[in-house]
Amino acid sequence: MSFPDIDAFEERAAIAEFDGGCTRKAAENLAAQAQGFRDAEAYWQWLADYVVNRRPP
Repeated sequence: MSFPDIDAFEERAAIAEFDGGCTRKAAENLAAQAQGFRDAEAYWQWLADYVVNRRPP
């Protein structure tokens, strides 16, 4: 898996939420899935692990 693109995640989630009518949770799940993650929880966990370990999980 490549390094997550936080800007792309936020932009895609915002578009899905405001233009697509999704809930914030659904929009974040879609944005995470677009980057190859199972859902937003897995996306945020990957980033948290990266911050703690200072290397990709």
